[in-house]
Amino acid sequence: MRSDLDPVVVHHIVNTLGWPDLRPLQRAAVEPLLAGNDALLLAPTAGGKTEAASFPILSRMSGERWTGTSVLYLCPLKALLNNLEPRLERYAGWLGRSVALWHGDVGQSKRQAILASRPDILLTTPESLESMLVSTRVDHRAFFSGLRTVIVDEVHAFAGDDRGWHLLAVLERLTRLIGRPLQRIGLSATVGNPDQLLTWLQGAGAEGRTGQVIAPDVPRSTGTVPPGEIELDYVGSLPNAAKVIAGLHAGEKRLVFCEARQTVEELGAMLRGHGITTFLSHASLSTGERRRSEEAFADARDCVIVSTSTLELGIDVGDLDRVIQIDAPSTVASFLQRLGRTGRRSDTVRNCLFLALKGESLVEAAALLNLWGSGWVEPVTPTPEPRHIVAQQMMALCLQEHQVGDQLWPEWWNGLAPFDRGAEPIVRHLAREGYLDSDGGMYYIGPEAEKRFGRRHFMGMTAVFLGAPEFTVLAGRDEIGKVDPYLLVEEIPGPRRLLLAGRSWQVTYIDWKRRRCFVEPVESGGRARWTNWGLSGSGYELTRAMRDVLLGADPPVKLTRRAVDQLTEQRDRYSSLVHPGGNVIMRADDGDLRWWTWAGFRANATLTATLSEVTDVTQRFNDQYIRLREDLTPAAWHELVADAGTRLCLPEVNKKALEGLKFSEALPERLAVATLAARLADLAGAERVLRESTRFVSVV
Repeated sequence: MRSDLDPVVVHHIVNTLGWPDLRPLQRAAVEPLLAGNDALLLAPTAGGKTEAASFPILSRMSGERWTGTSVLYLCPLKALLNNLEPRLERYAGWLGRSVALWHGDVGQSKRQAILASRPDILLTTPESLESMLVSTRVDHRAFFSGLRTVIVDEVHAFAGDDRGWHLLAVLERLTRLIGRPLQRIGLSATVGNPDQLLTWLQGAGAEGRTGQVIAPDVPRSTGTVPPGEIELDYVGSLPNAAKVIAGLHAGEKRLVFCEARQTVEELGAMLRGHGITTFLSHASLSTGERRRSEEAFADARDCVIVSTSTLELGIDVGDLDRVIQIDAPSTVASFLQRLGRTGRRSDTVRNCLFLALKGESLVEAAALLNLWGSGWVEPVTPTPEPRHIVAQQMMALCLQEHQVGDQLWPEWWNGLAPFDRGAEPIVRHLAREGYLDSDGGMYYIGPEAEKRFGRRHFMGMTAVFLGAPEFTVLAGRDEIGKVDPYLLVEEIPGPRRLLLAGRSWQVTYIDWKRRRCFVEPVESGGRARWTNWGLSGSGYELTRAMRDVLLGADPPVKLTRRAVDQLTEQRDRYSSLVHPGGNVIMRADDGDLRWWTWAGFRANATLTATLSEVTDVTQRFNDQYIRLREDLTPAAWHELVADAGTRLCLPEVNKKALEGLKFSEALPERLAVATLAARLADLAGAERVLRESTRFVSVV
């Protein structure tokens, strides 16, 4: 046991928790965290990351006599915060320290108590943290005056999208507010670029601060297959998947992951039809419905919980026996998170059963498992050119400070790009369009910002994503969840029925103005549907791995007879469209001329824009191929692509797509379009394709 931890902490680790020693990650984290260094702690799911961060920080808090709210513990999900609160309360209580929870579900009376008592550790989300900074009810300078350390749980979940930019910007404003650097500690599962992720987390102070990646429990790539019982099966349909799940592993607790809310609902209803005790969890269920389901599942045996990625992160749902995956997750990192849900007991190993519903999804699952078997994990990369977040942050800063000097505002982000002086064109646009007003060399919030974002005390200002326009579903006074409005407006014969929380409901009344839908339970007949607002498609590495599978590469896992037969069928089907030496251009049965790049959605979008002279006018493309002009000849093709790698273009963006980019209206339209175009592009993947040879097959 580490003697440099606080003696009281050591006593309780040994006597209260009954641990004979710390895990390797927890031992390795003590010295750098006690020294005040920044760190990224990496470990598989349930690897003890929370304790690795909290034990040294609590020891430091005690030894240095920190007062007031000195630690922020940030999570991407409210449910994860709720799950962590009792555990951190227990640890902090050993030293007579306090913990409090602050997010959107915490009532006003509880918030007032928190402001009055200033807990030692505050659990919150970045959005709720910013709401404290902009609130007139919070004296943020006084409340955060004792802040020393920020712990960011599941940091990889932030870093790969706009919430990451928002998180960094808010932390820089906090650093400026309190007048000293904050120790930054990130907790993460395995990522492909840990050093870069740590540098990203350190923000503007990365060059001047000591940081360390701590990952003794993370296996390095050795070319050998990681341990675990992984099986790949082909079942052909969702009803067949339900039969397989219902017939396997009786008496065990099973967690089933699906890639869409609609699939969760349909599978949940089917499993209940087979007499299986089934619970559901996804983002469109109400908080109460999800919490009841997750708590019941945690306490039960011989049951199934069907979930989207909401249960991928570190929420505790008890002692699992099995993980089952319908089709394939979108990334290797997601698979590692899900696999890590199992094998926590000493007598068990990590396991996952893949059930593919279609031949294409079987190939995708095999490709993902090949990448996993090679030790490859996606690098976490920040989204490019977050100009809309710059606009949001400038308005939020004016709310926080009431007025900001028109030459001094960049100082609030301590030189962090893109919130530095390079953002001046965006700030000038905000002032010109009335989002900011200026007087006497000071900026303050303008009438256009109040008009667009001012409802409910600027509540919409702190969330950087637009939510889908869903309707709340109520059975009496109980909220069940939310549904896509399409289900309420489509023309159907007979009564309108919904499938939500795994049960069927008949619509009795729709309140269009308040976006509410009232229902009553029925036996069957409900339908589920949600619109996907995000960019779709697979990346370069996964799509190329799919080509490798079609060329004969088998994943290093157990394959059922059905999976082997279906892979053989898929390989026969695509045999003329894959080639180990390069790419194929071939005319399809319908007359389309298709360039089979196997490069992923974004690379193909980039190639389509770059080669607009030869791509089809409808610009049809997907992950695997690009549709070319029907009259294209091999000679014309080779002439046009000869220098294409030196003139790559960003994809064209439909201006209607800007509706899905929050705060895009606060940008000049050309900058908003450029932001989306940069996010749709894969320049490196496109360049790699252009360097490869291309074979014309059966061109007439």
